Amino acid sequence: MTATSDPSSPRSPIPEELIPPPVAMAPPPSTNRRFATWRTISALILREMSATYGRSPGGYAWMILEPALGIIVLTAIFSAGFRTPALGTNFAMFYATGLVPFFMYGAISNSVSGAVRSSRSLLAYPGVTFFDTLIARFLLTVLTQALVSYIVISFIRTVYDTQTVVDFGTIMTGYGMLIAFSTAVGLMNGFLFMKYELWGRVWSILTRPLVFISGVIFLYDSMPDPFRGWLWWNPLVHCIGTIRAGFYIHYDALYASPLYVFLVSAVVGVTGMLFLSRHYRELMEL
Repeated sequence: MTATSDPSSPRSPIPEELIPPPVAMAPPPSTNRRFATWRTISALILREMSATYGRSPGGYAWMILEPALGIIVLTAIFSAGFRTPALGTNFAMFYATGLVPFFMYGAISNSVSGAVRSSRSLLAYPGVTFFDTLIARFLLTVLTQALVSYIVISFIRTVYDTQTVVDFGTIMTGYGMLIAFSTAVGLMNGFLFMKYELWGRVWSILTRPLVFISGVIFLYDSMPDPFRGWLWWNPLVHCIGTIRAGFYIHYDALYASPLYVFLVSAVVGVTGMLFLSRHYRELMEL
């Protein structure tokens, strides 16, 4: 009698037809780029805060209070130099509604324009892109300036009887225009500052009289022709006029055009972004 081999025996060979085909191992799940990007941006924001004011007393609190106190002092100086404000009855409120947006424009545009250059060493890491540095600088500056604006305006409205009525919709529209234009200027200058070293000095000279031609101290409506027509092309006139209309219910900034500001911001911002994304690596080697 022939002995039959038991397939379950460990010494018995397993027929090839009973061996299952090899199963391909699935690759490990890739890291979520969106999560990695926001984690990188958060780290860049914390690094920026620490590098700028990490060693100073008060840290980030001083980062907010310093410009706020500066604006309050400038507002007091301008108020002492003029007898009656162009709008309302309170000097401080009128000049703050012009100075706060103006300084916000300068802070955002300067911060965005220097984002790539100041993060040159970080861009050597594969997980950090130039877009991450732009977003981090943008978010930190906008948040800081928003807090500065809130502190200054709230302080003045608390201390004085400004007789102003807050229209949040109009104010948010004006600040949206201002942030869009500031970012666009920052993106374009971010490329031009690295490409042409002389442009930084030229830009500094060109923008010195900006506080006088942006509706900060004098209303656009009070300007005589033909200067009024020339000033209309300045997007800051539209931004500041819209913000002021949100505080002074009887002031109609009919000249302000959000469409014009957003259109200029889109053209300048997209152009600057394209130049930066295409040439930032070679510009960092200059």
